[in-house]
Amino acid sequence: MKTLIFKSVLLGSISFLQFSCTQSTSHDVPNVKPYQTNELLGQEQVLRGEYLVTIMGCNDCHSPKVYGPNGPVPDAQRLLSGHPANYALAKVDTTLLKSWVMFNSHSTAVIGPWGVSFAANITSDPTGIGTWTEEQFFKAMREGKAKGLANNRNLLPPMPWQTYSRLKDDDLRAILAYLKSTKPVKNVVPPPMPLQDISS
Repeated sequence: MKTLIFKSVLLGSISFLQFSCTQSTSHDVPNVKPYQTNELLGQEQVLRGEYLVTIMGCNDCHSPKVYGPNGPVPDAQRLLSGHPANYALAKVDTTLLKSWVMFNSHSTAVIGPWGVSFAANITSDPTGIGTWTEEQFFKAMREGKAKGLANNRNLLPPMPWQTYSRLKDDDLRAILAYLKSTKPVKNVVPPPMPLQDISS
């Protein structure tokens, strides 16, 4: 008899606990903060953007380099800051450009038949893309417009915007979220140069 009573009490207690745990009460709602979910999603978006920026090779051109035993590597202090404003380019024998396209030692400046192009600052600094809107970023990546402005010049080689234009909207948003989260590096990248300005 005692065993039967014990089992009944035990089953009743379990049923009560199950019922209590599945019911939501009004005082539970304030403890759930909607922004926590948004922050988590934002963090996931930034991490996705960092992954995409890494595998797409953005540091190859947009980060100045330091040289070590294995050759050039991105400078951790100036990641994604573009061609250094104070880095002068040597004159070049432009007759070689009939057969070559040449990079400078940082891989942030490229000389070709179109002239000299410089990798942009894409950090979160205002001299980079810190003040850009999503619309600007999409226009730059999808239509190849410098600074994402409709009436601006086209982006120059080697920026492969034609390939990147095929990225999904969510991927572009993730890349922008990551770039906006980067360490701001103040660096005003020079405008493109015609060949005659670099010719030896």
